[in-house]
Amino acid sequence: MAQELKVGRPARGTTTGRPVLVLFDALGRRGALRLLWELRDGRRLTFRALEAACESNPGGLNTRLRELRDLQLVEHGVGGYHLTVHGVALVEMLEPLNAWADSWAAST
Repeated sequence: MAQELKVGRPARGTTTGRPVLVLFDALGRRGALRLLWELRDGRRLTFRALEAACESNPGGLNTRLRELRDLQLVEHGVGGYHLTVHGVALVEMLEPLNAWADSWAAST
């Protein structure tokens, strides 16, 4: 079973609970980045819509949602799941990395 993700607790691959390492552990888990990406731009999706958008199975999606909710990156409310303020800020930080990856892919 996967380790619980929490700042201050050891993250996968390290004995520290440094926030950046916990974040990289969370983002490296299957489907986590896709889930965040599908909720970008203020999108609110129900569980079933998110399951379809992420091309995920219910068990895997539930696990990622629980982890990302525990890390306060995603929450559930009226209209479905959506990014928190921290989740929005994280996705905004990932956008330049996405642009770089597109440029890199075009040159290879």
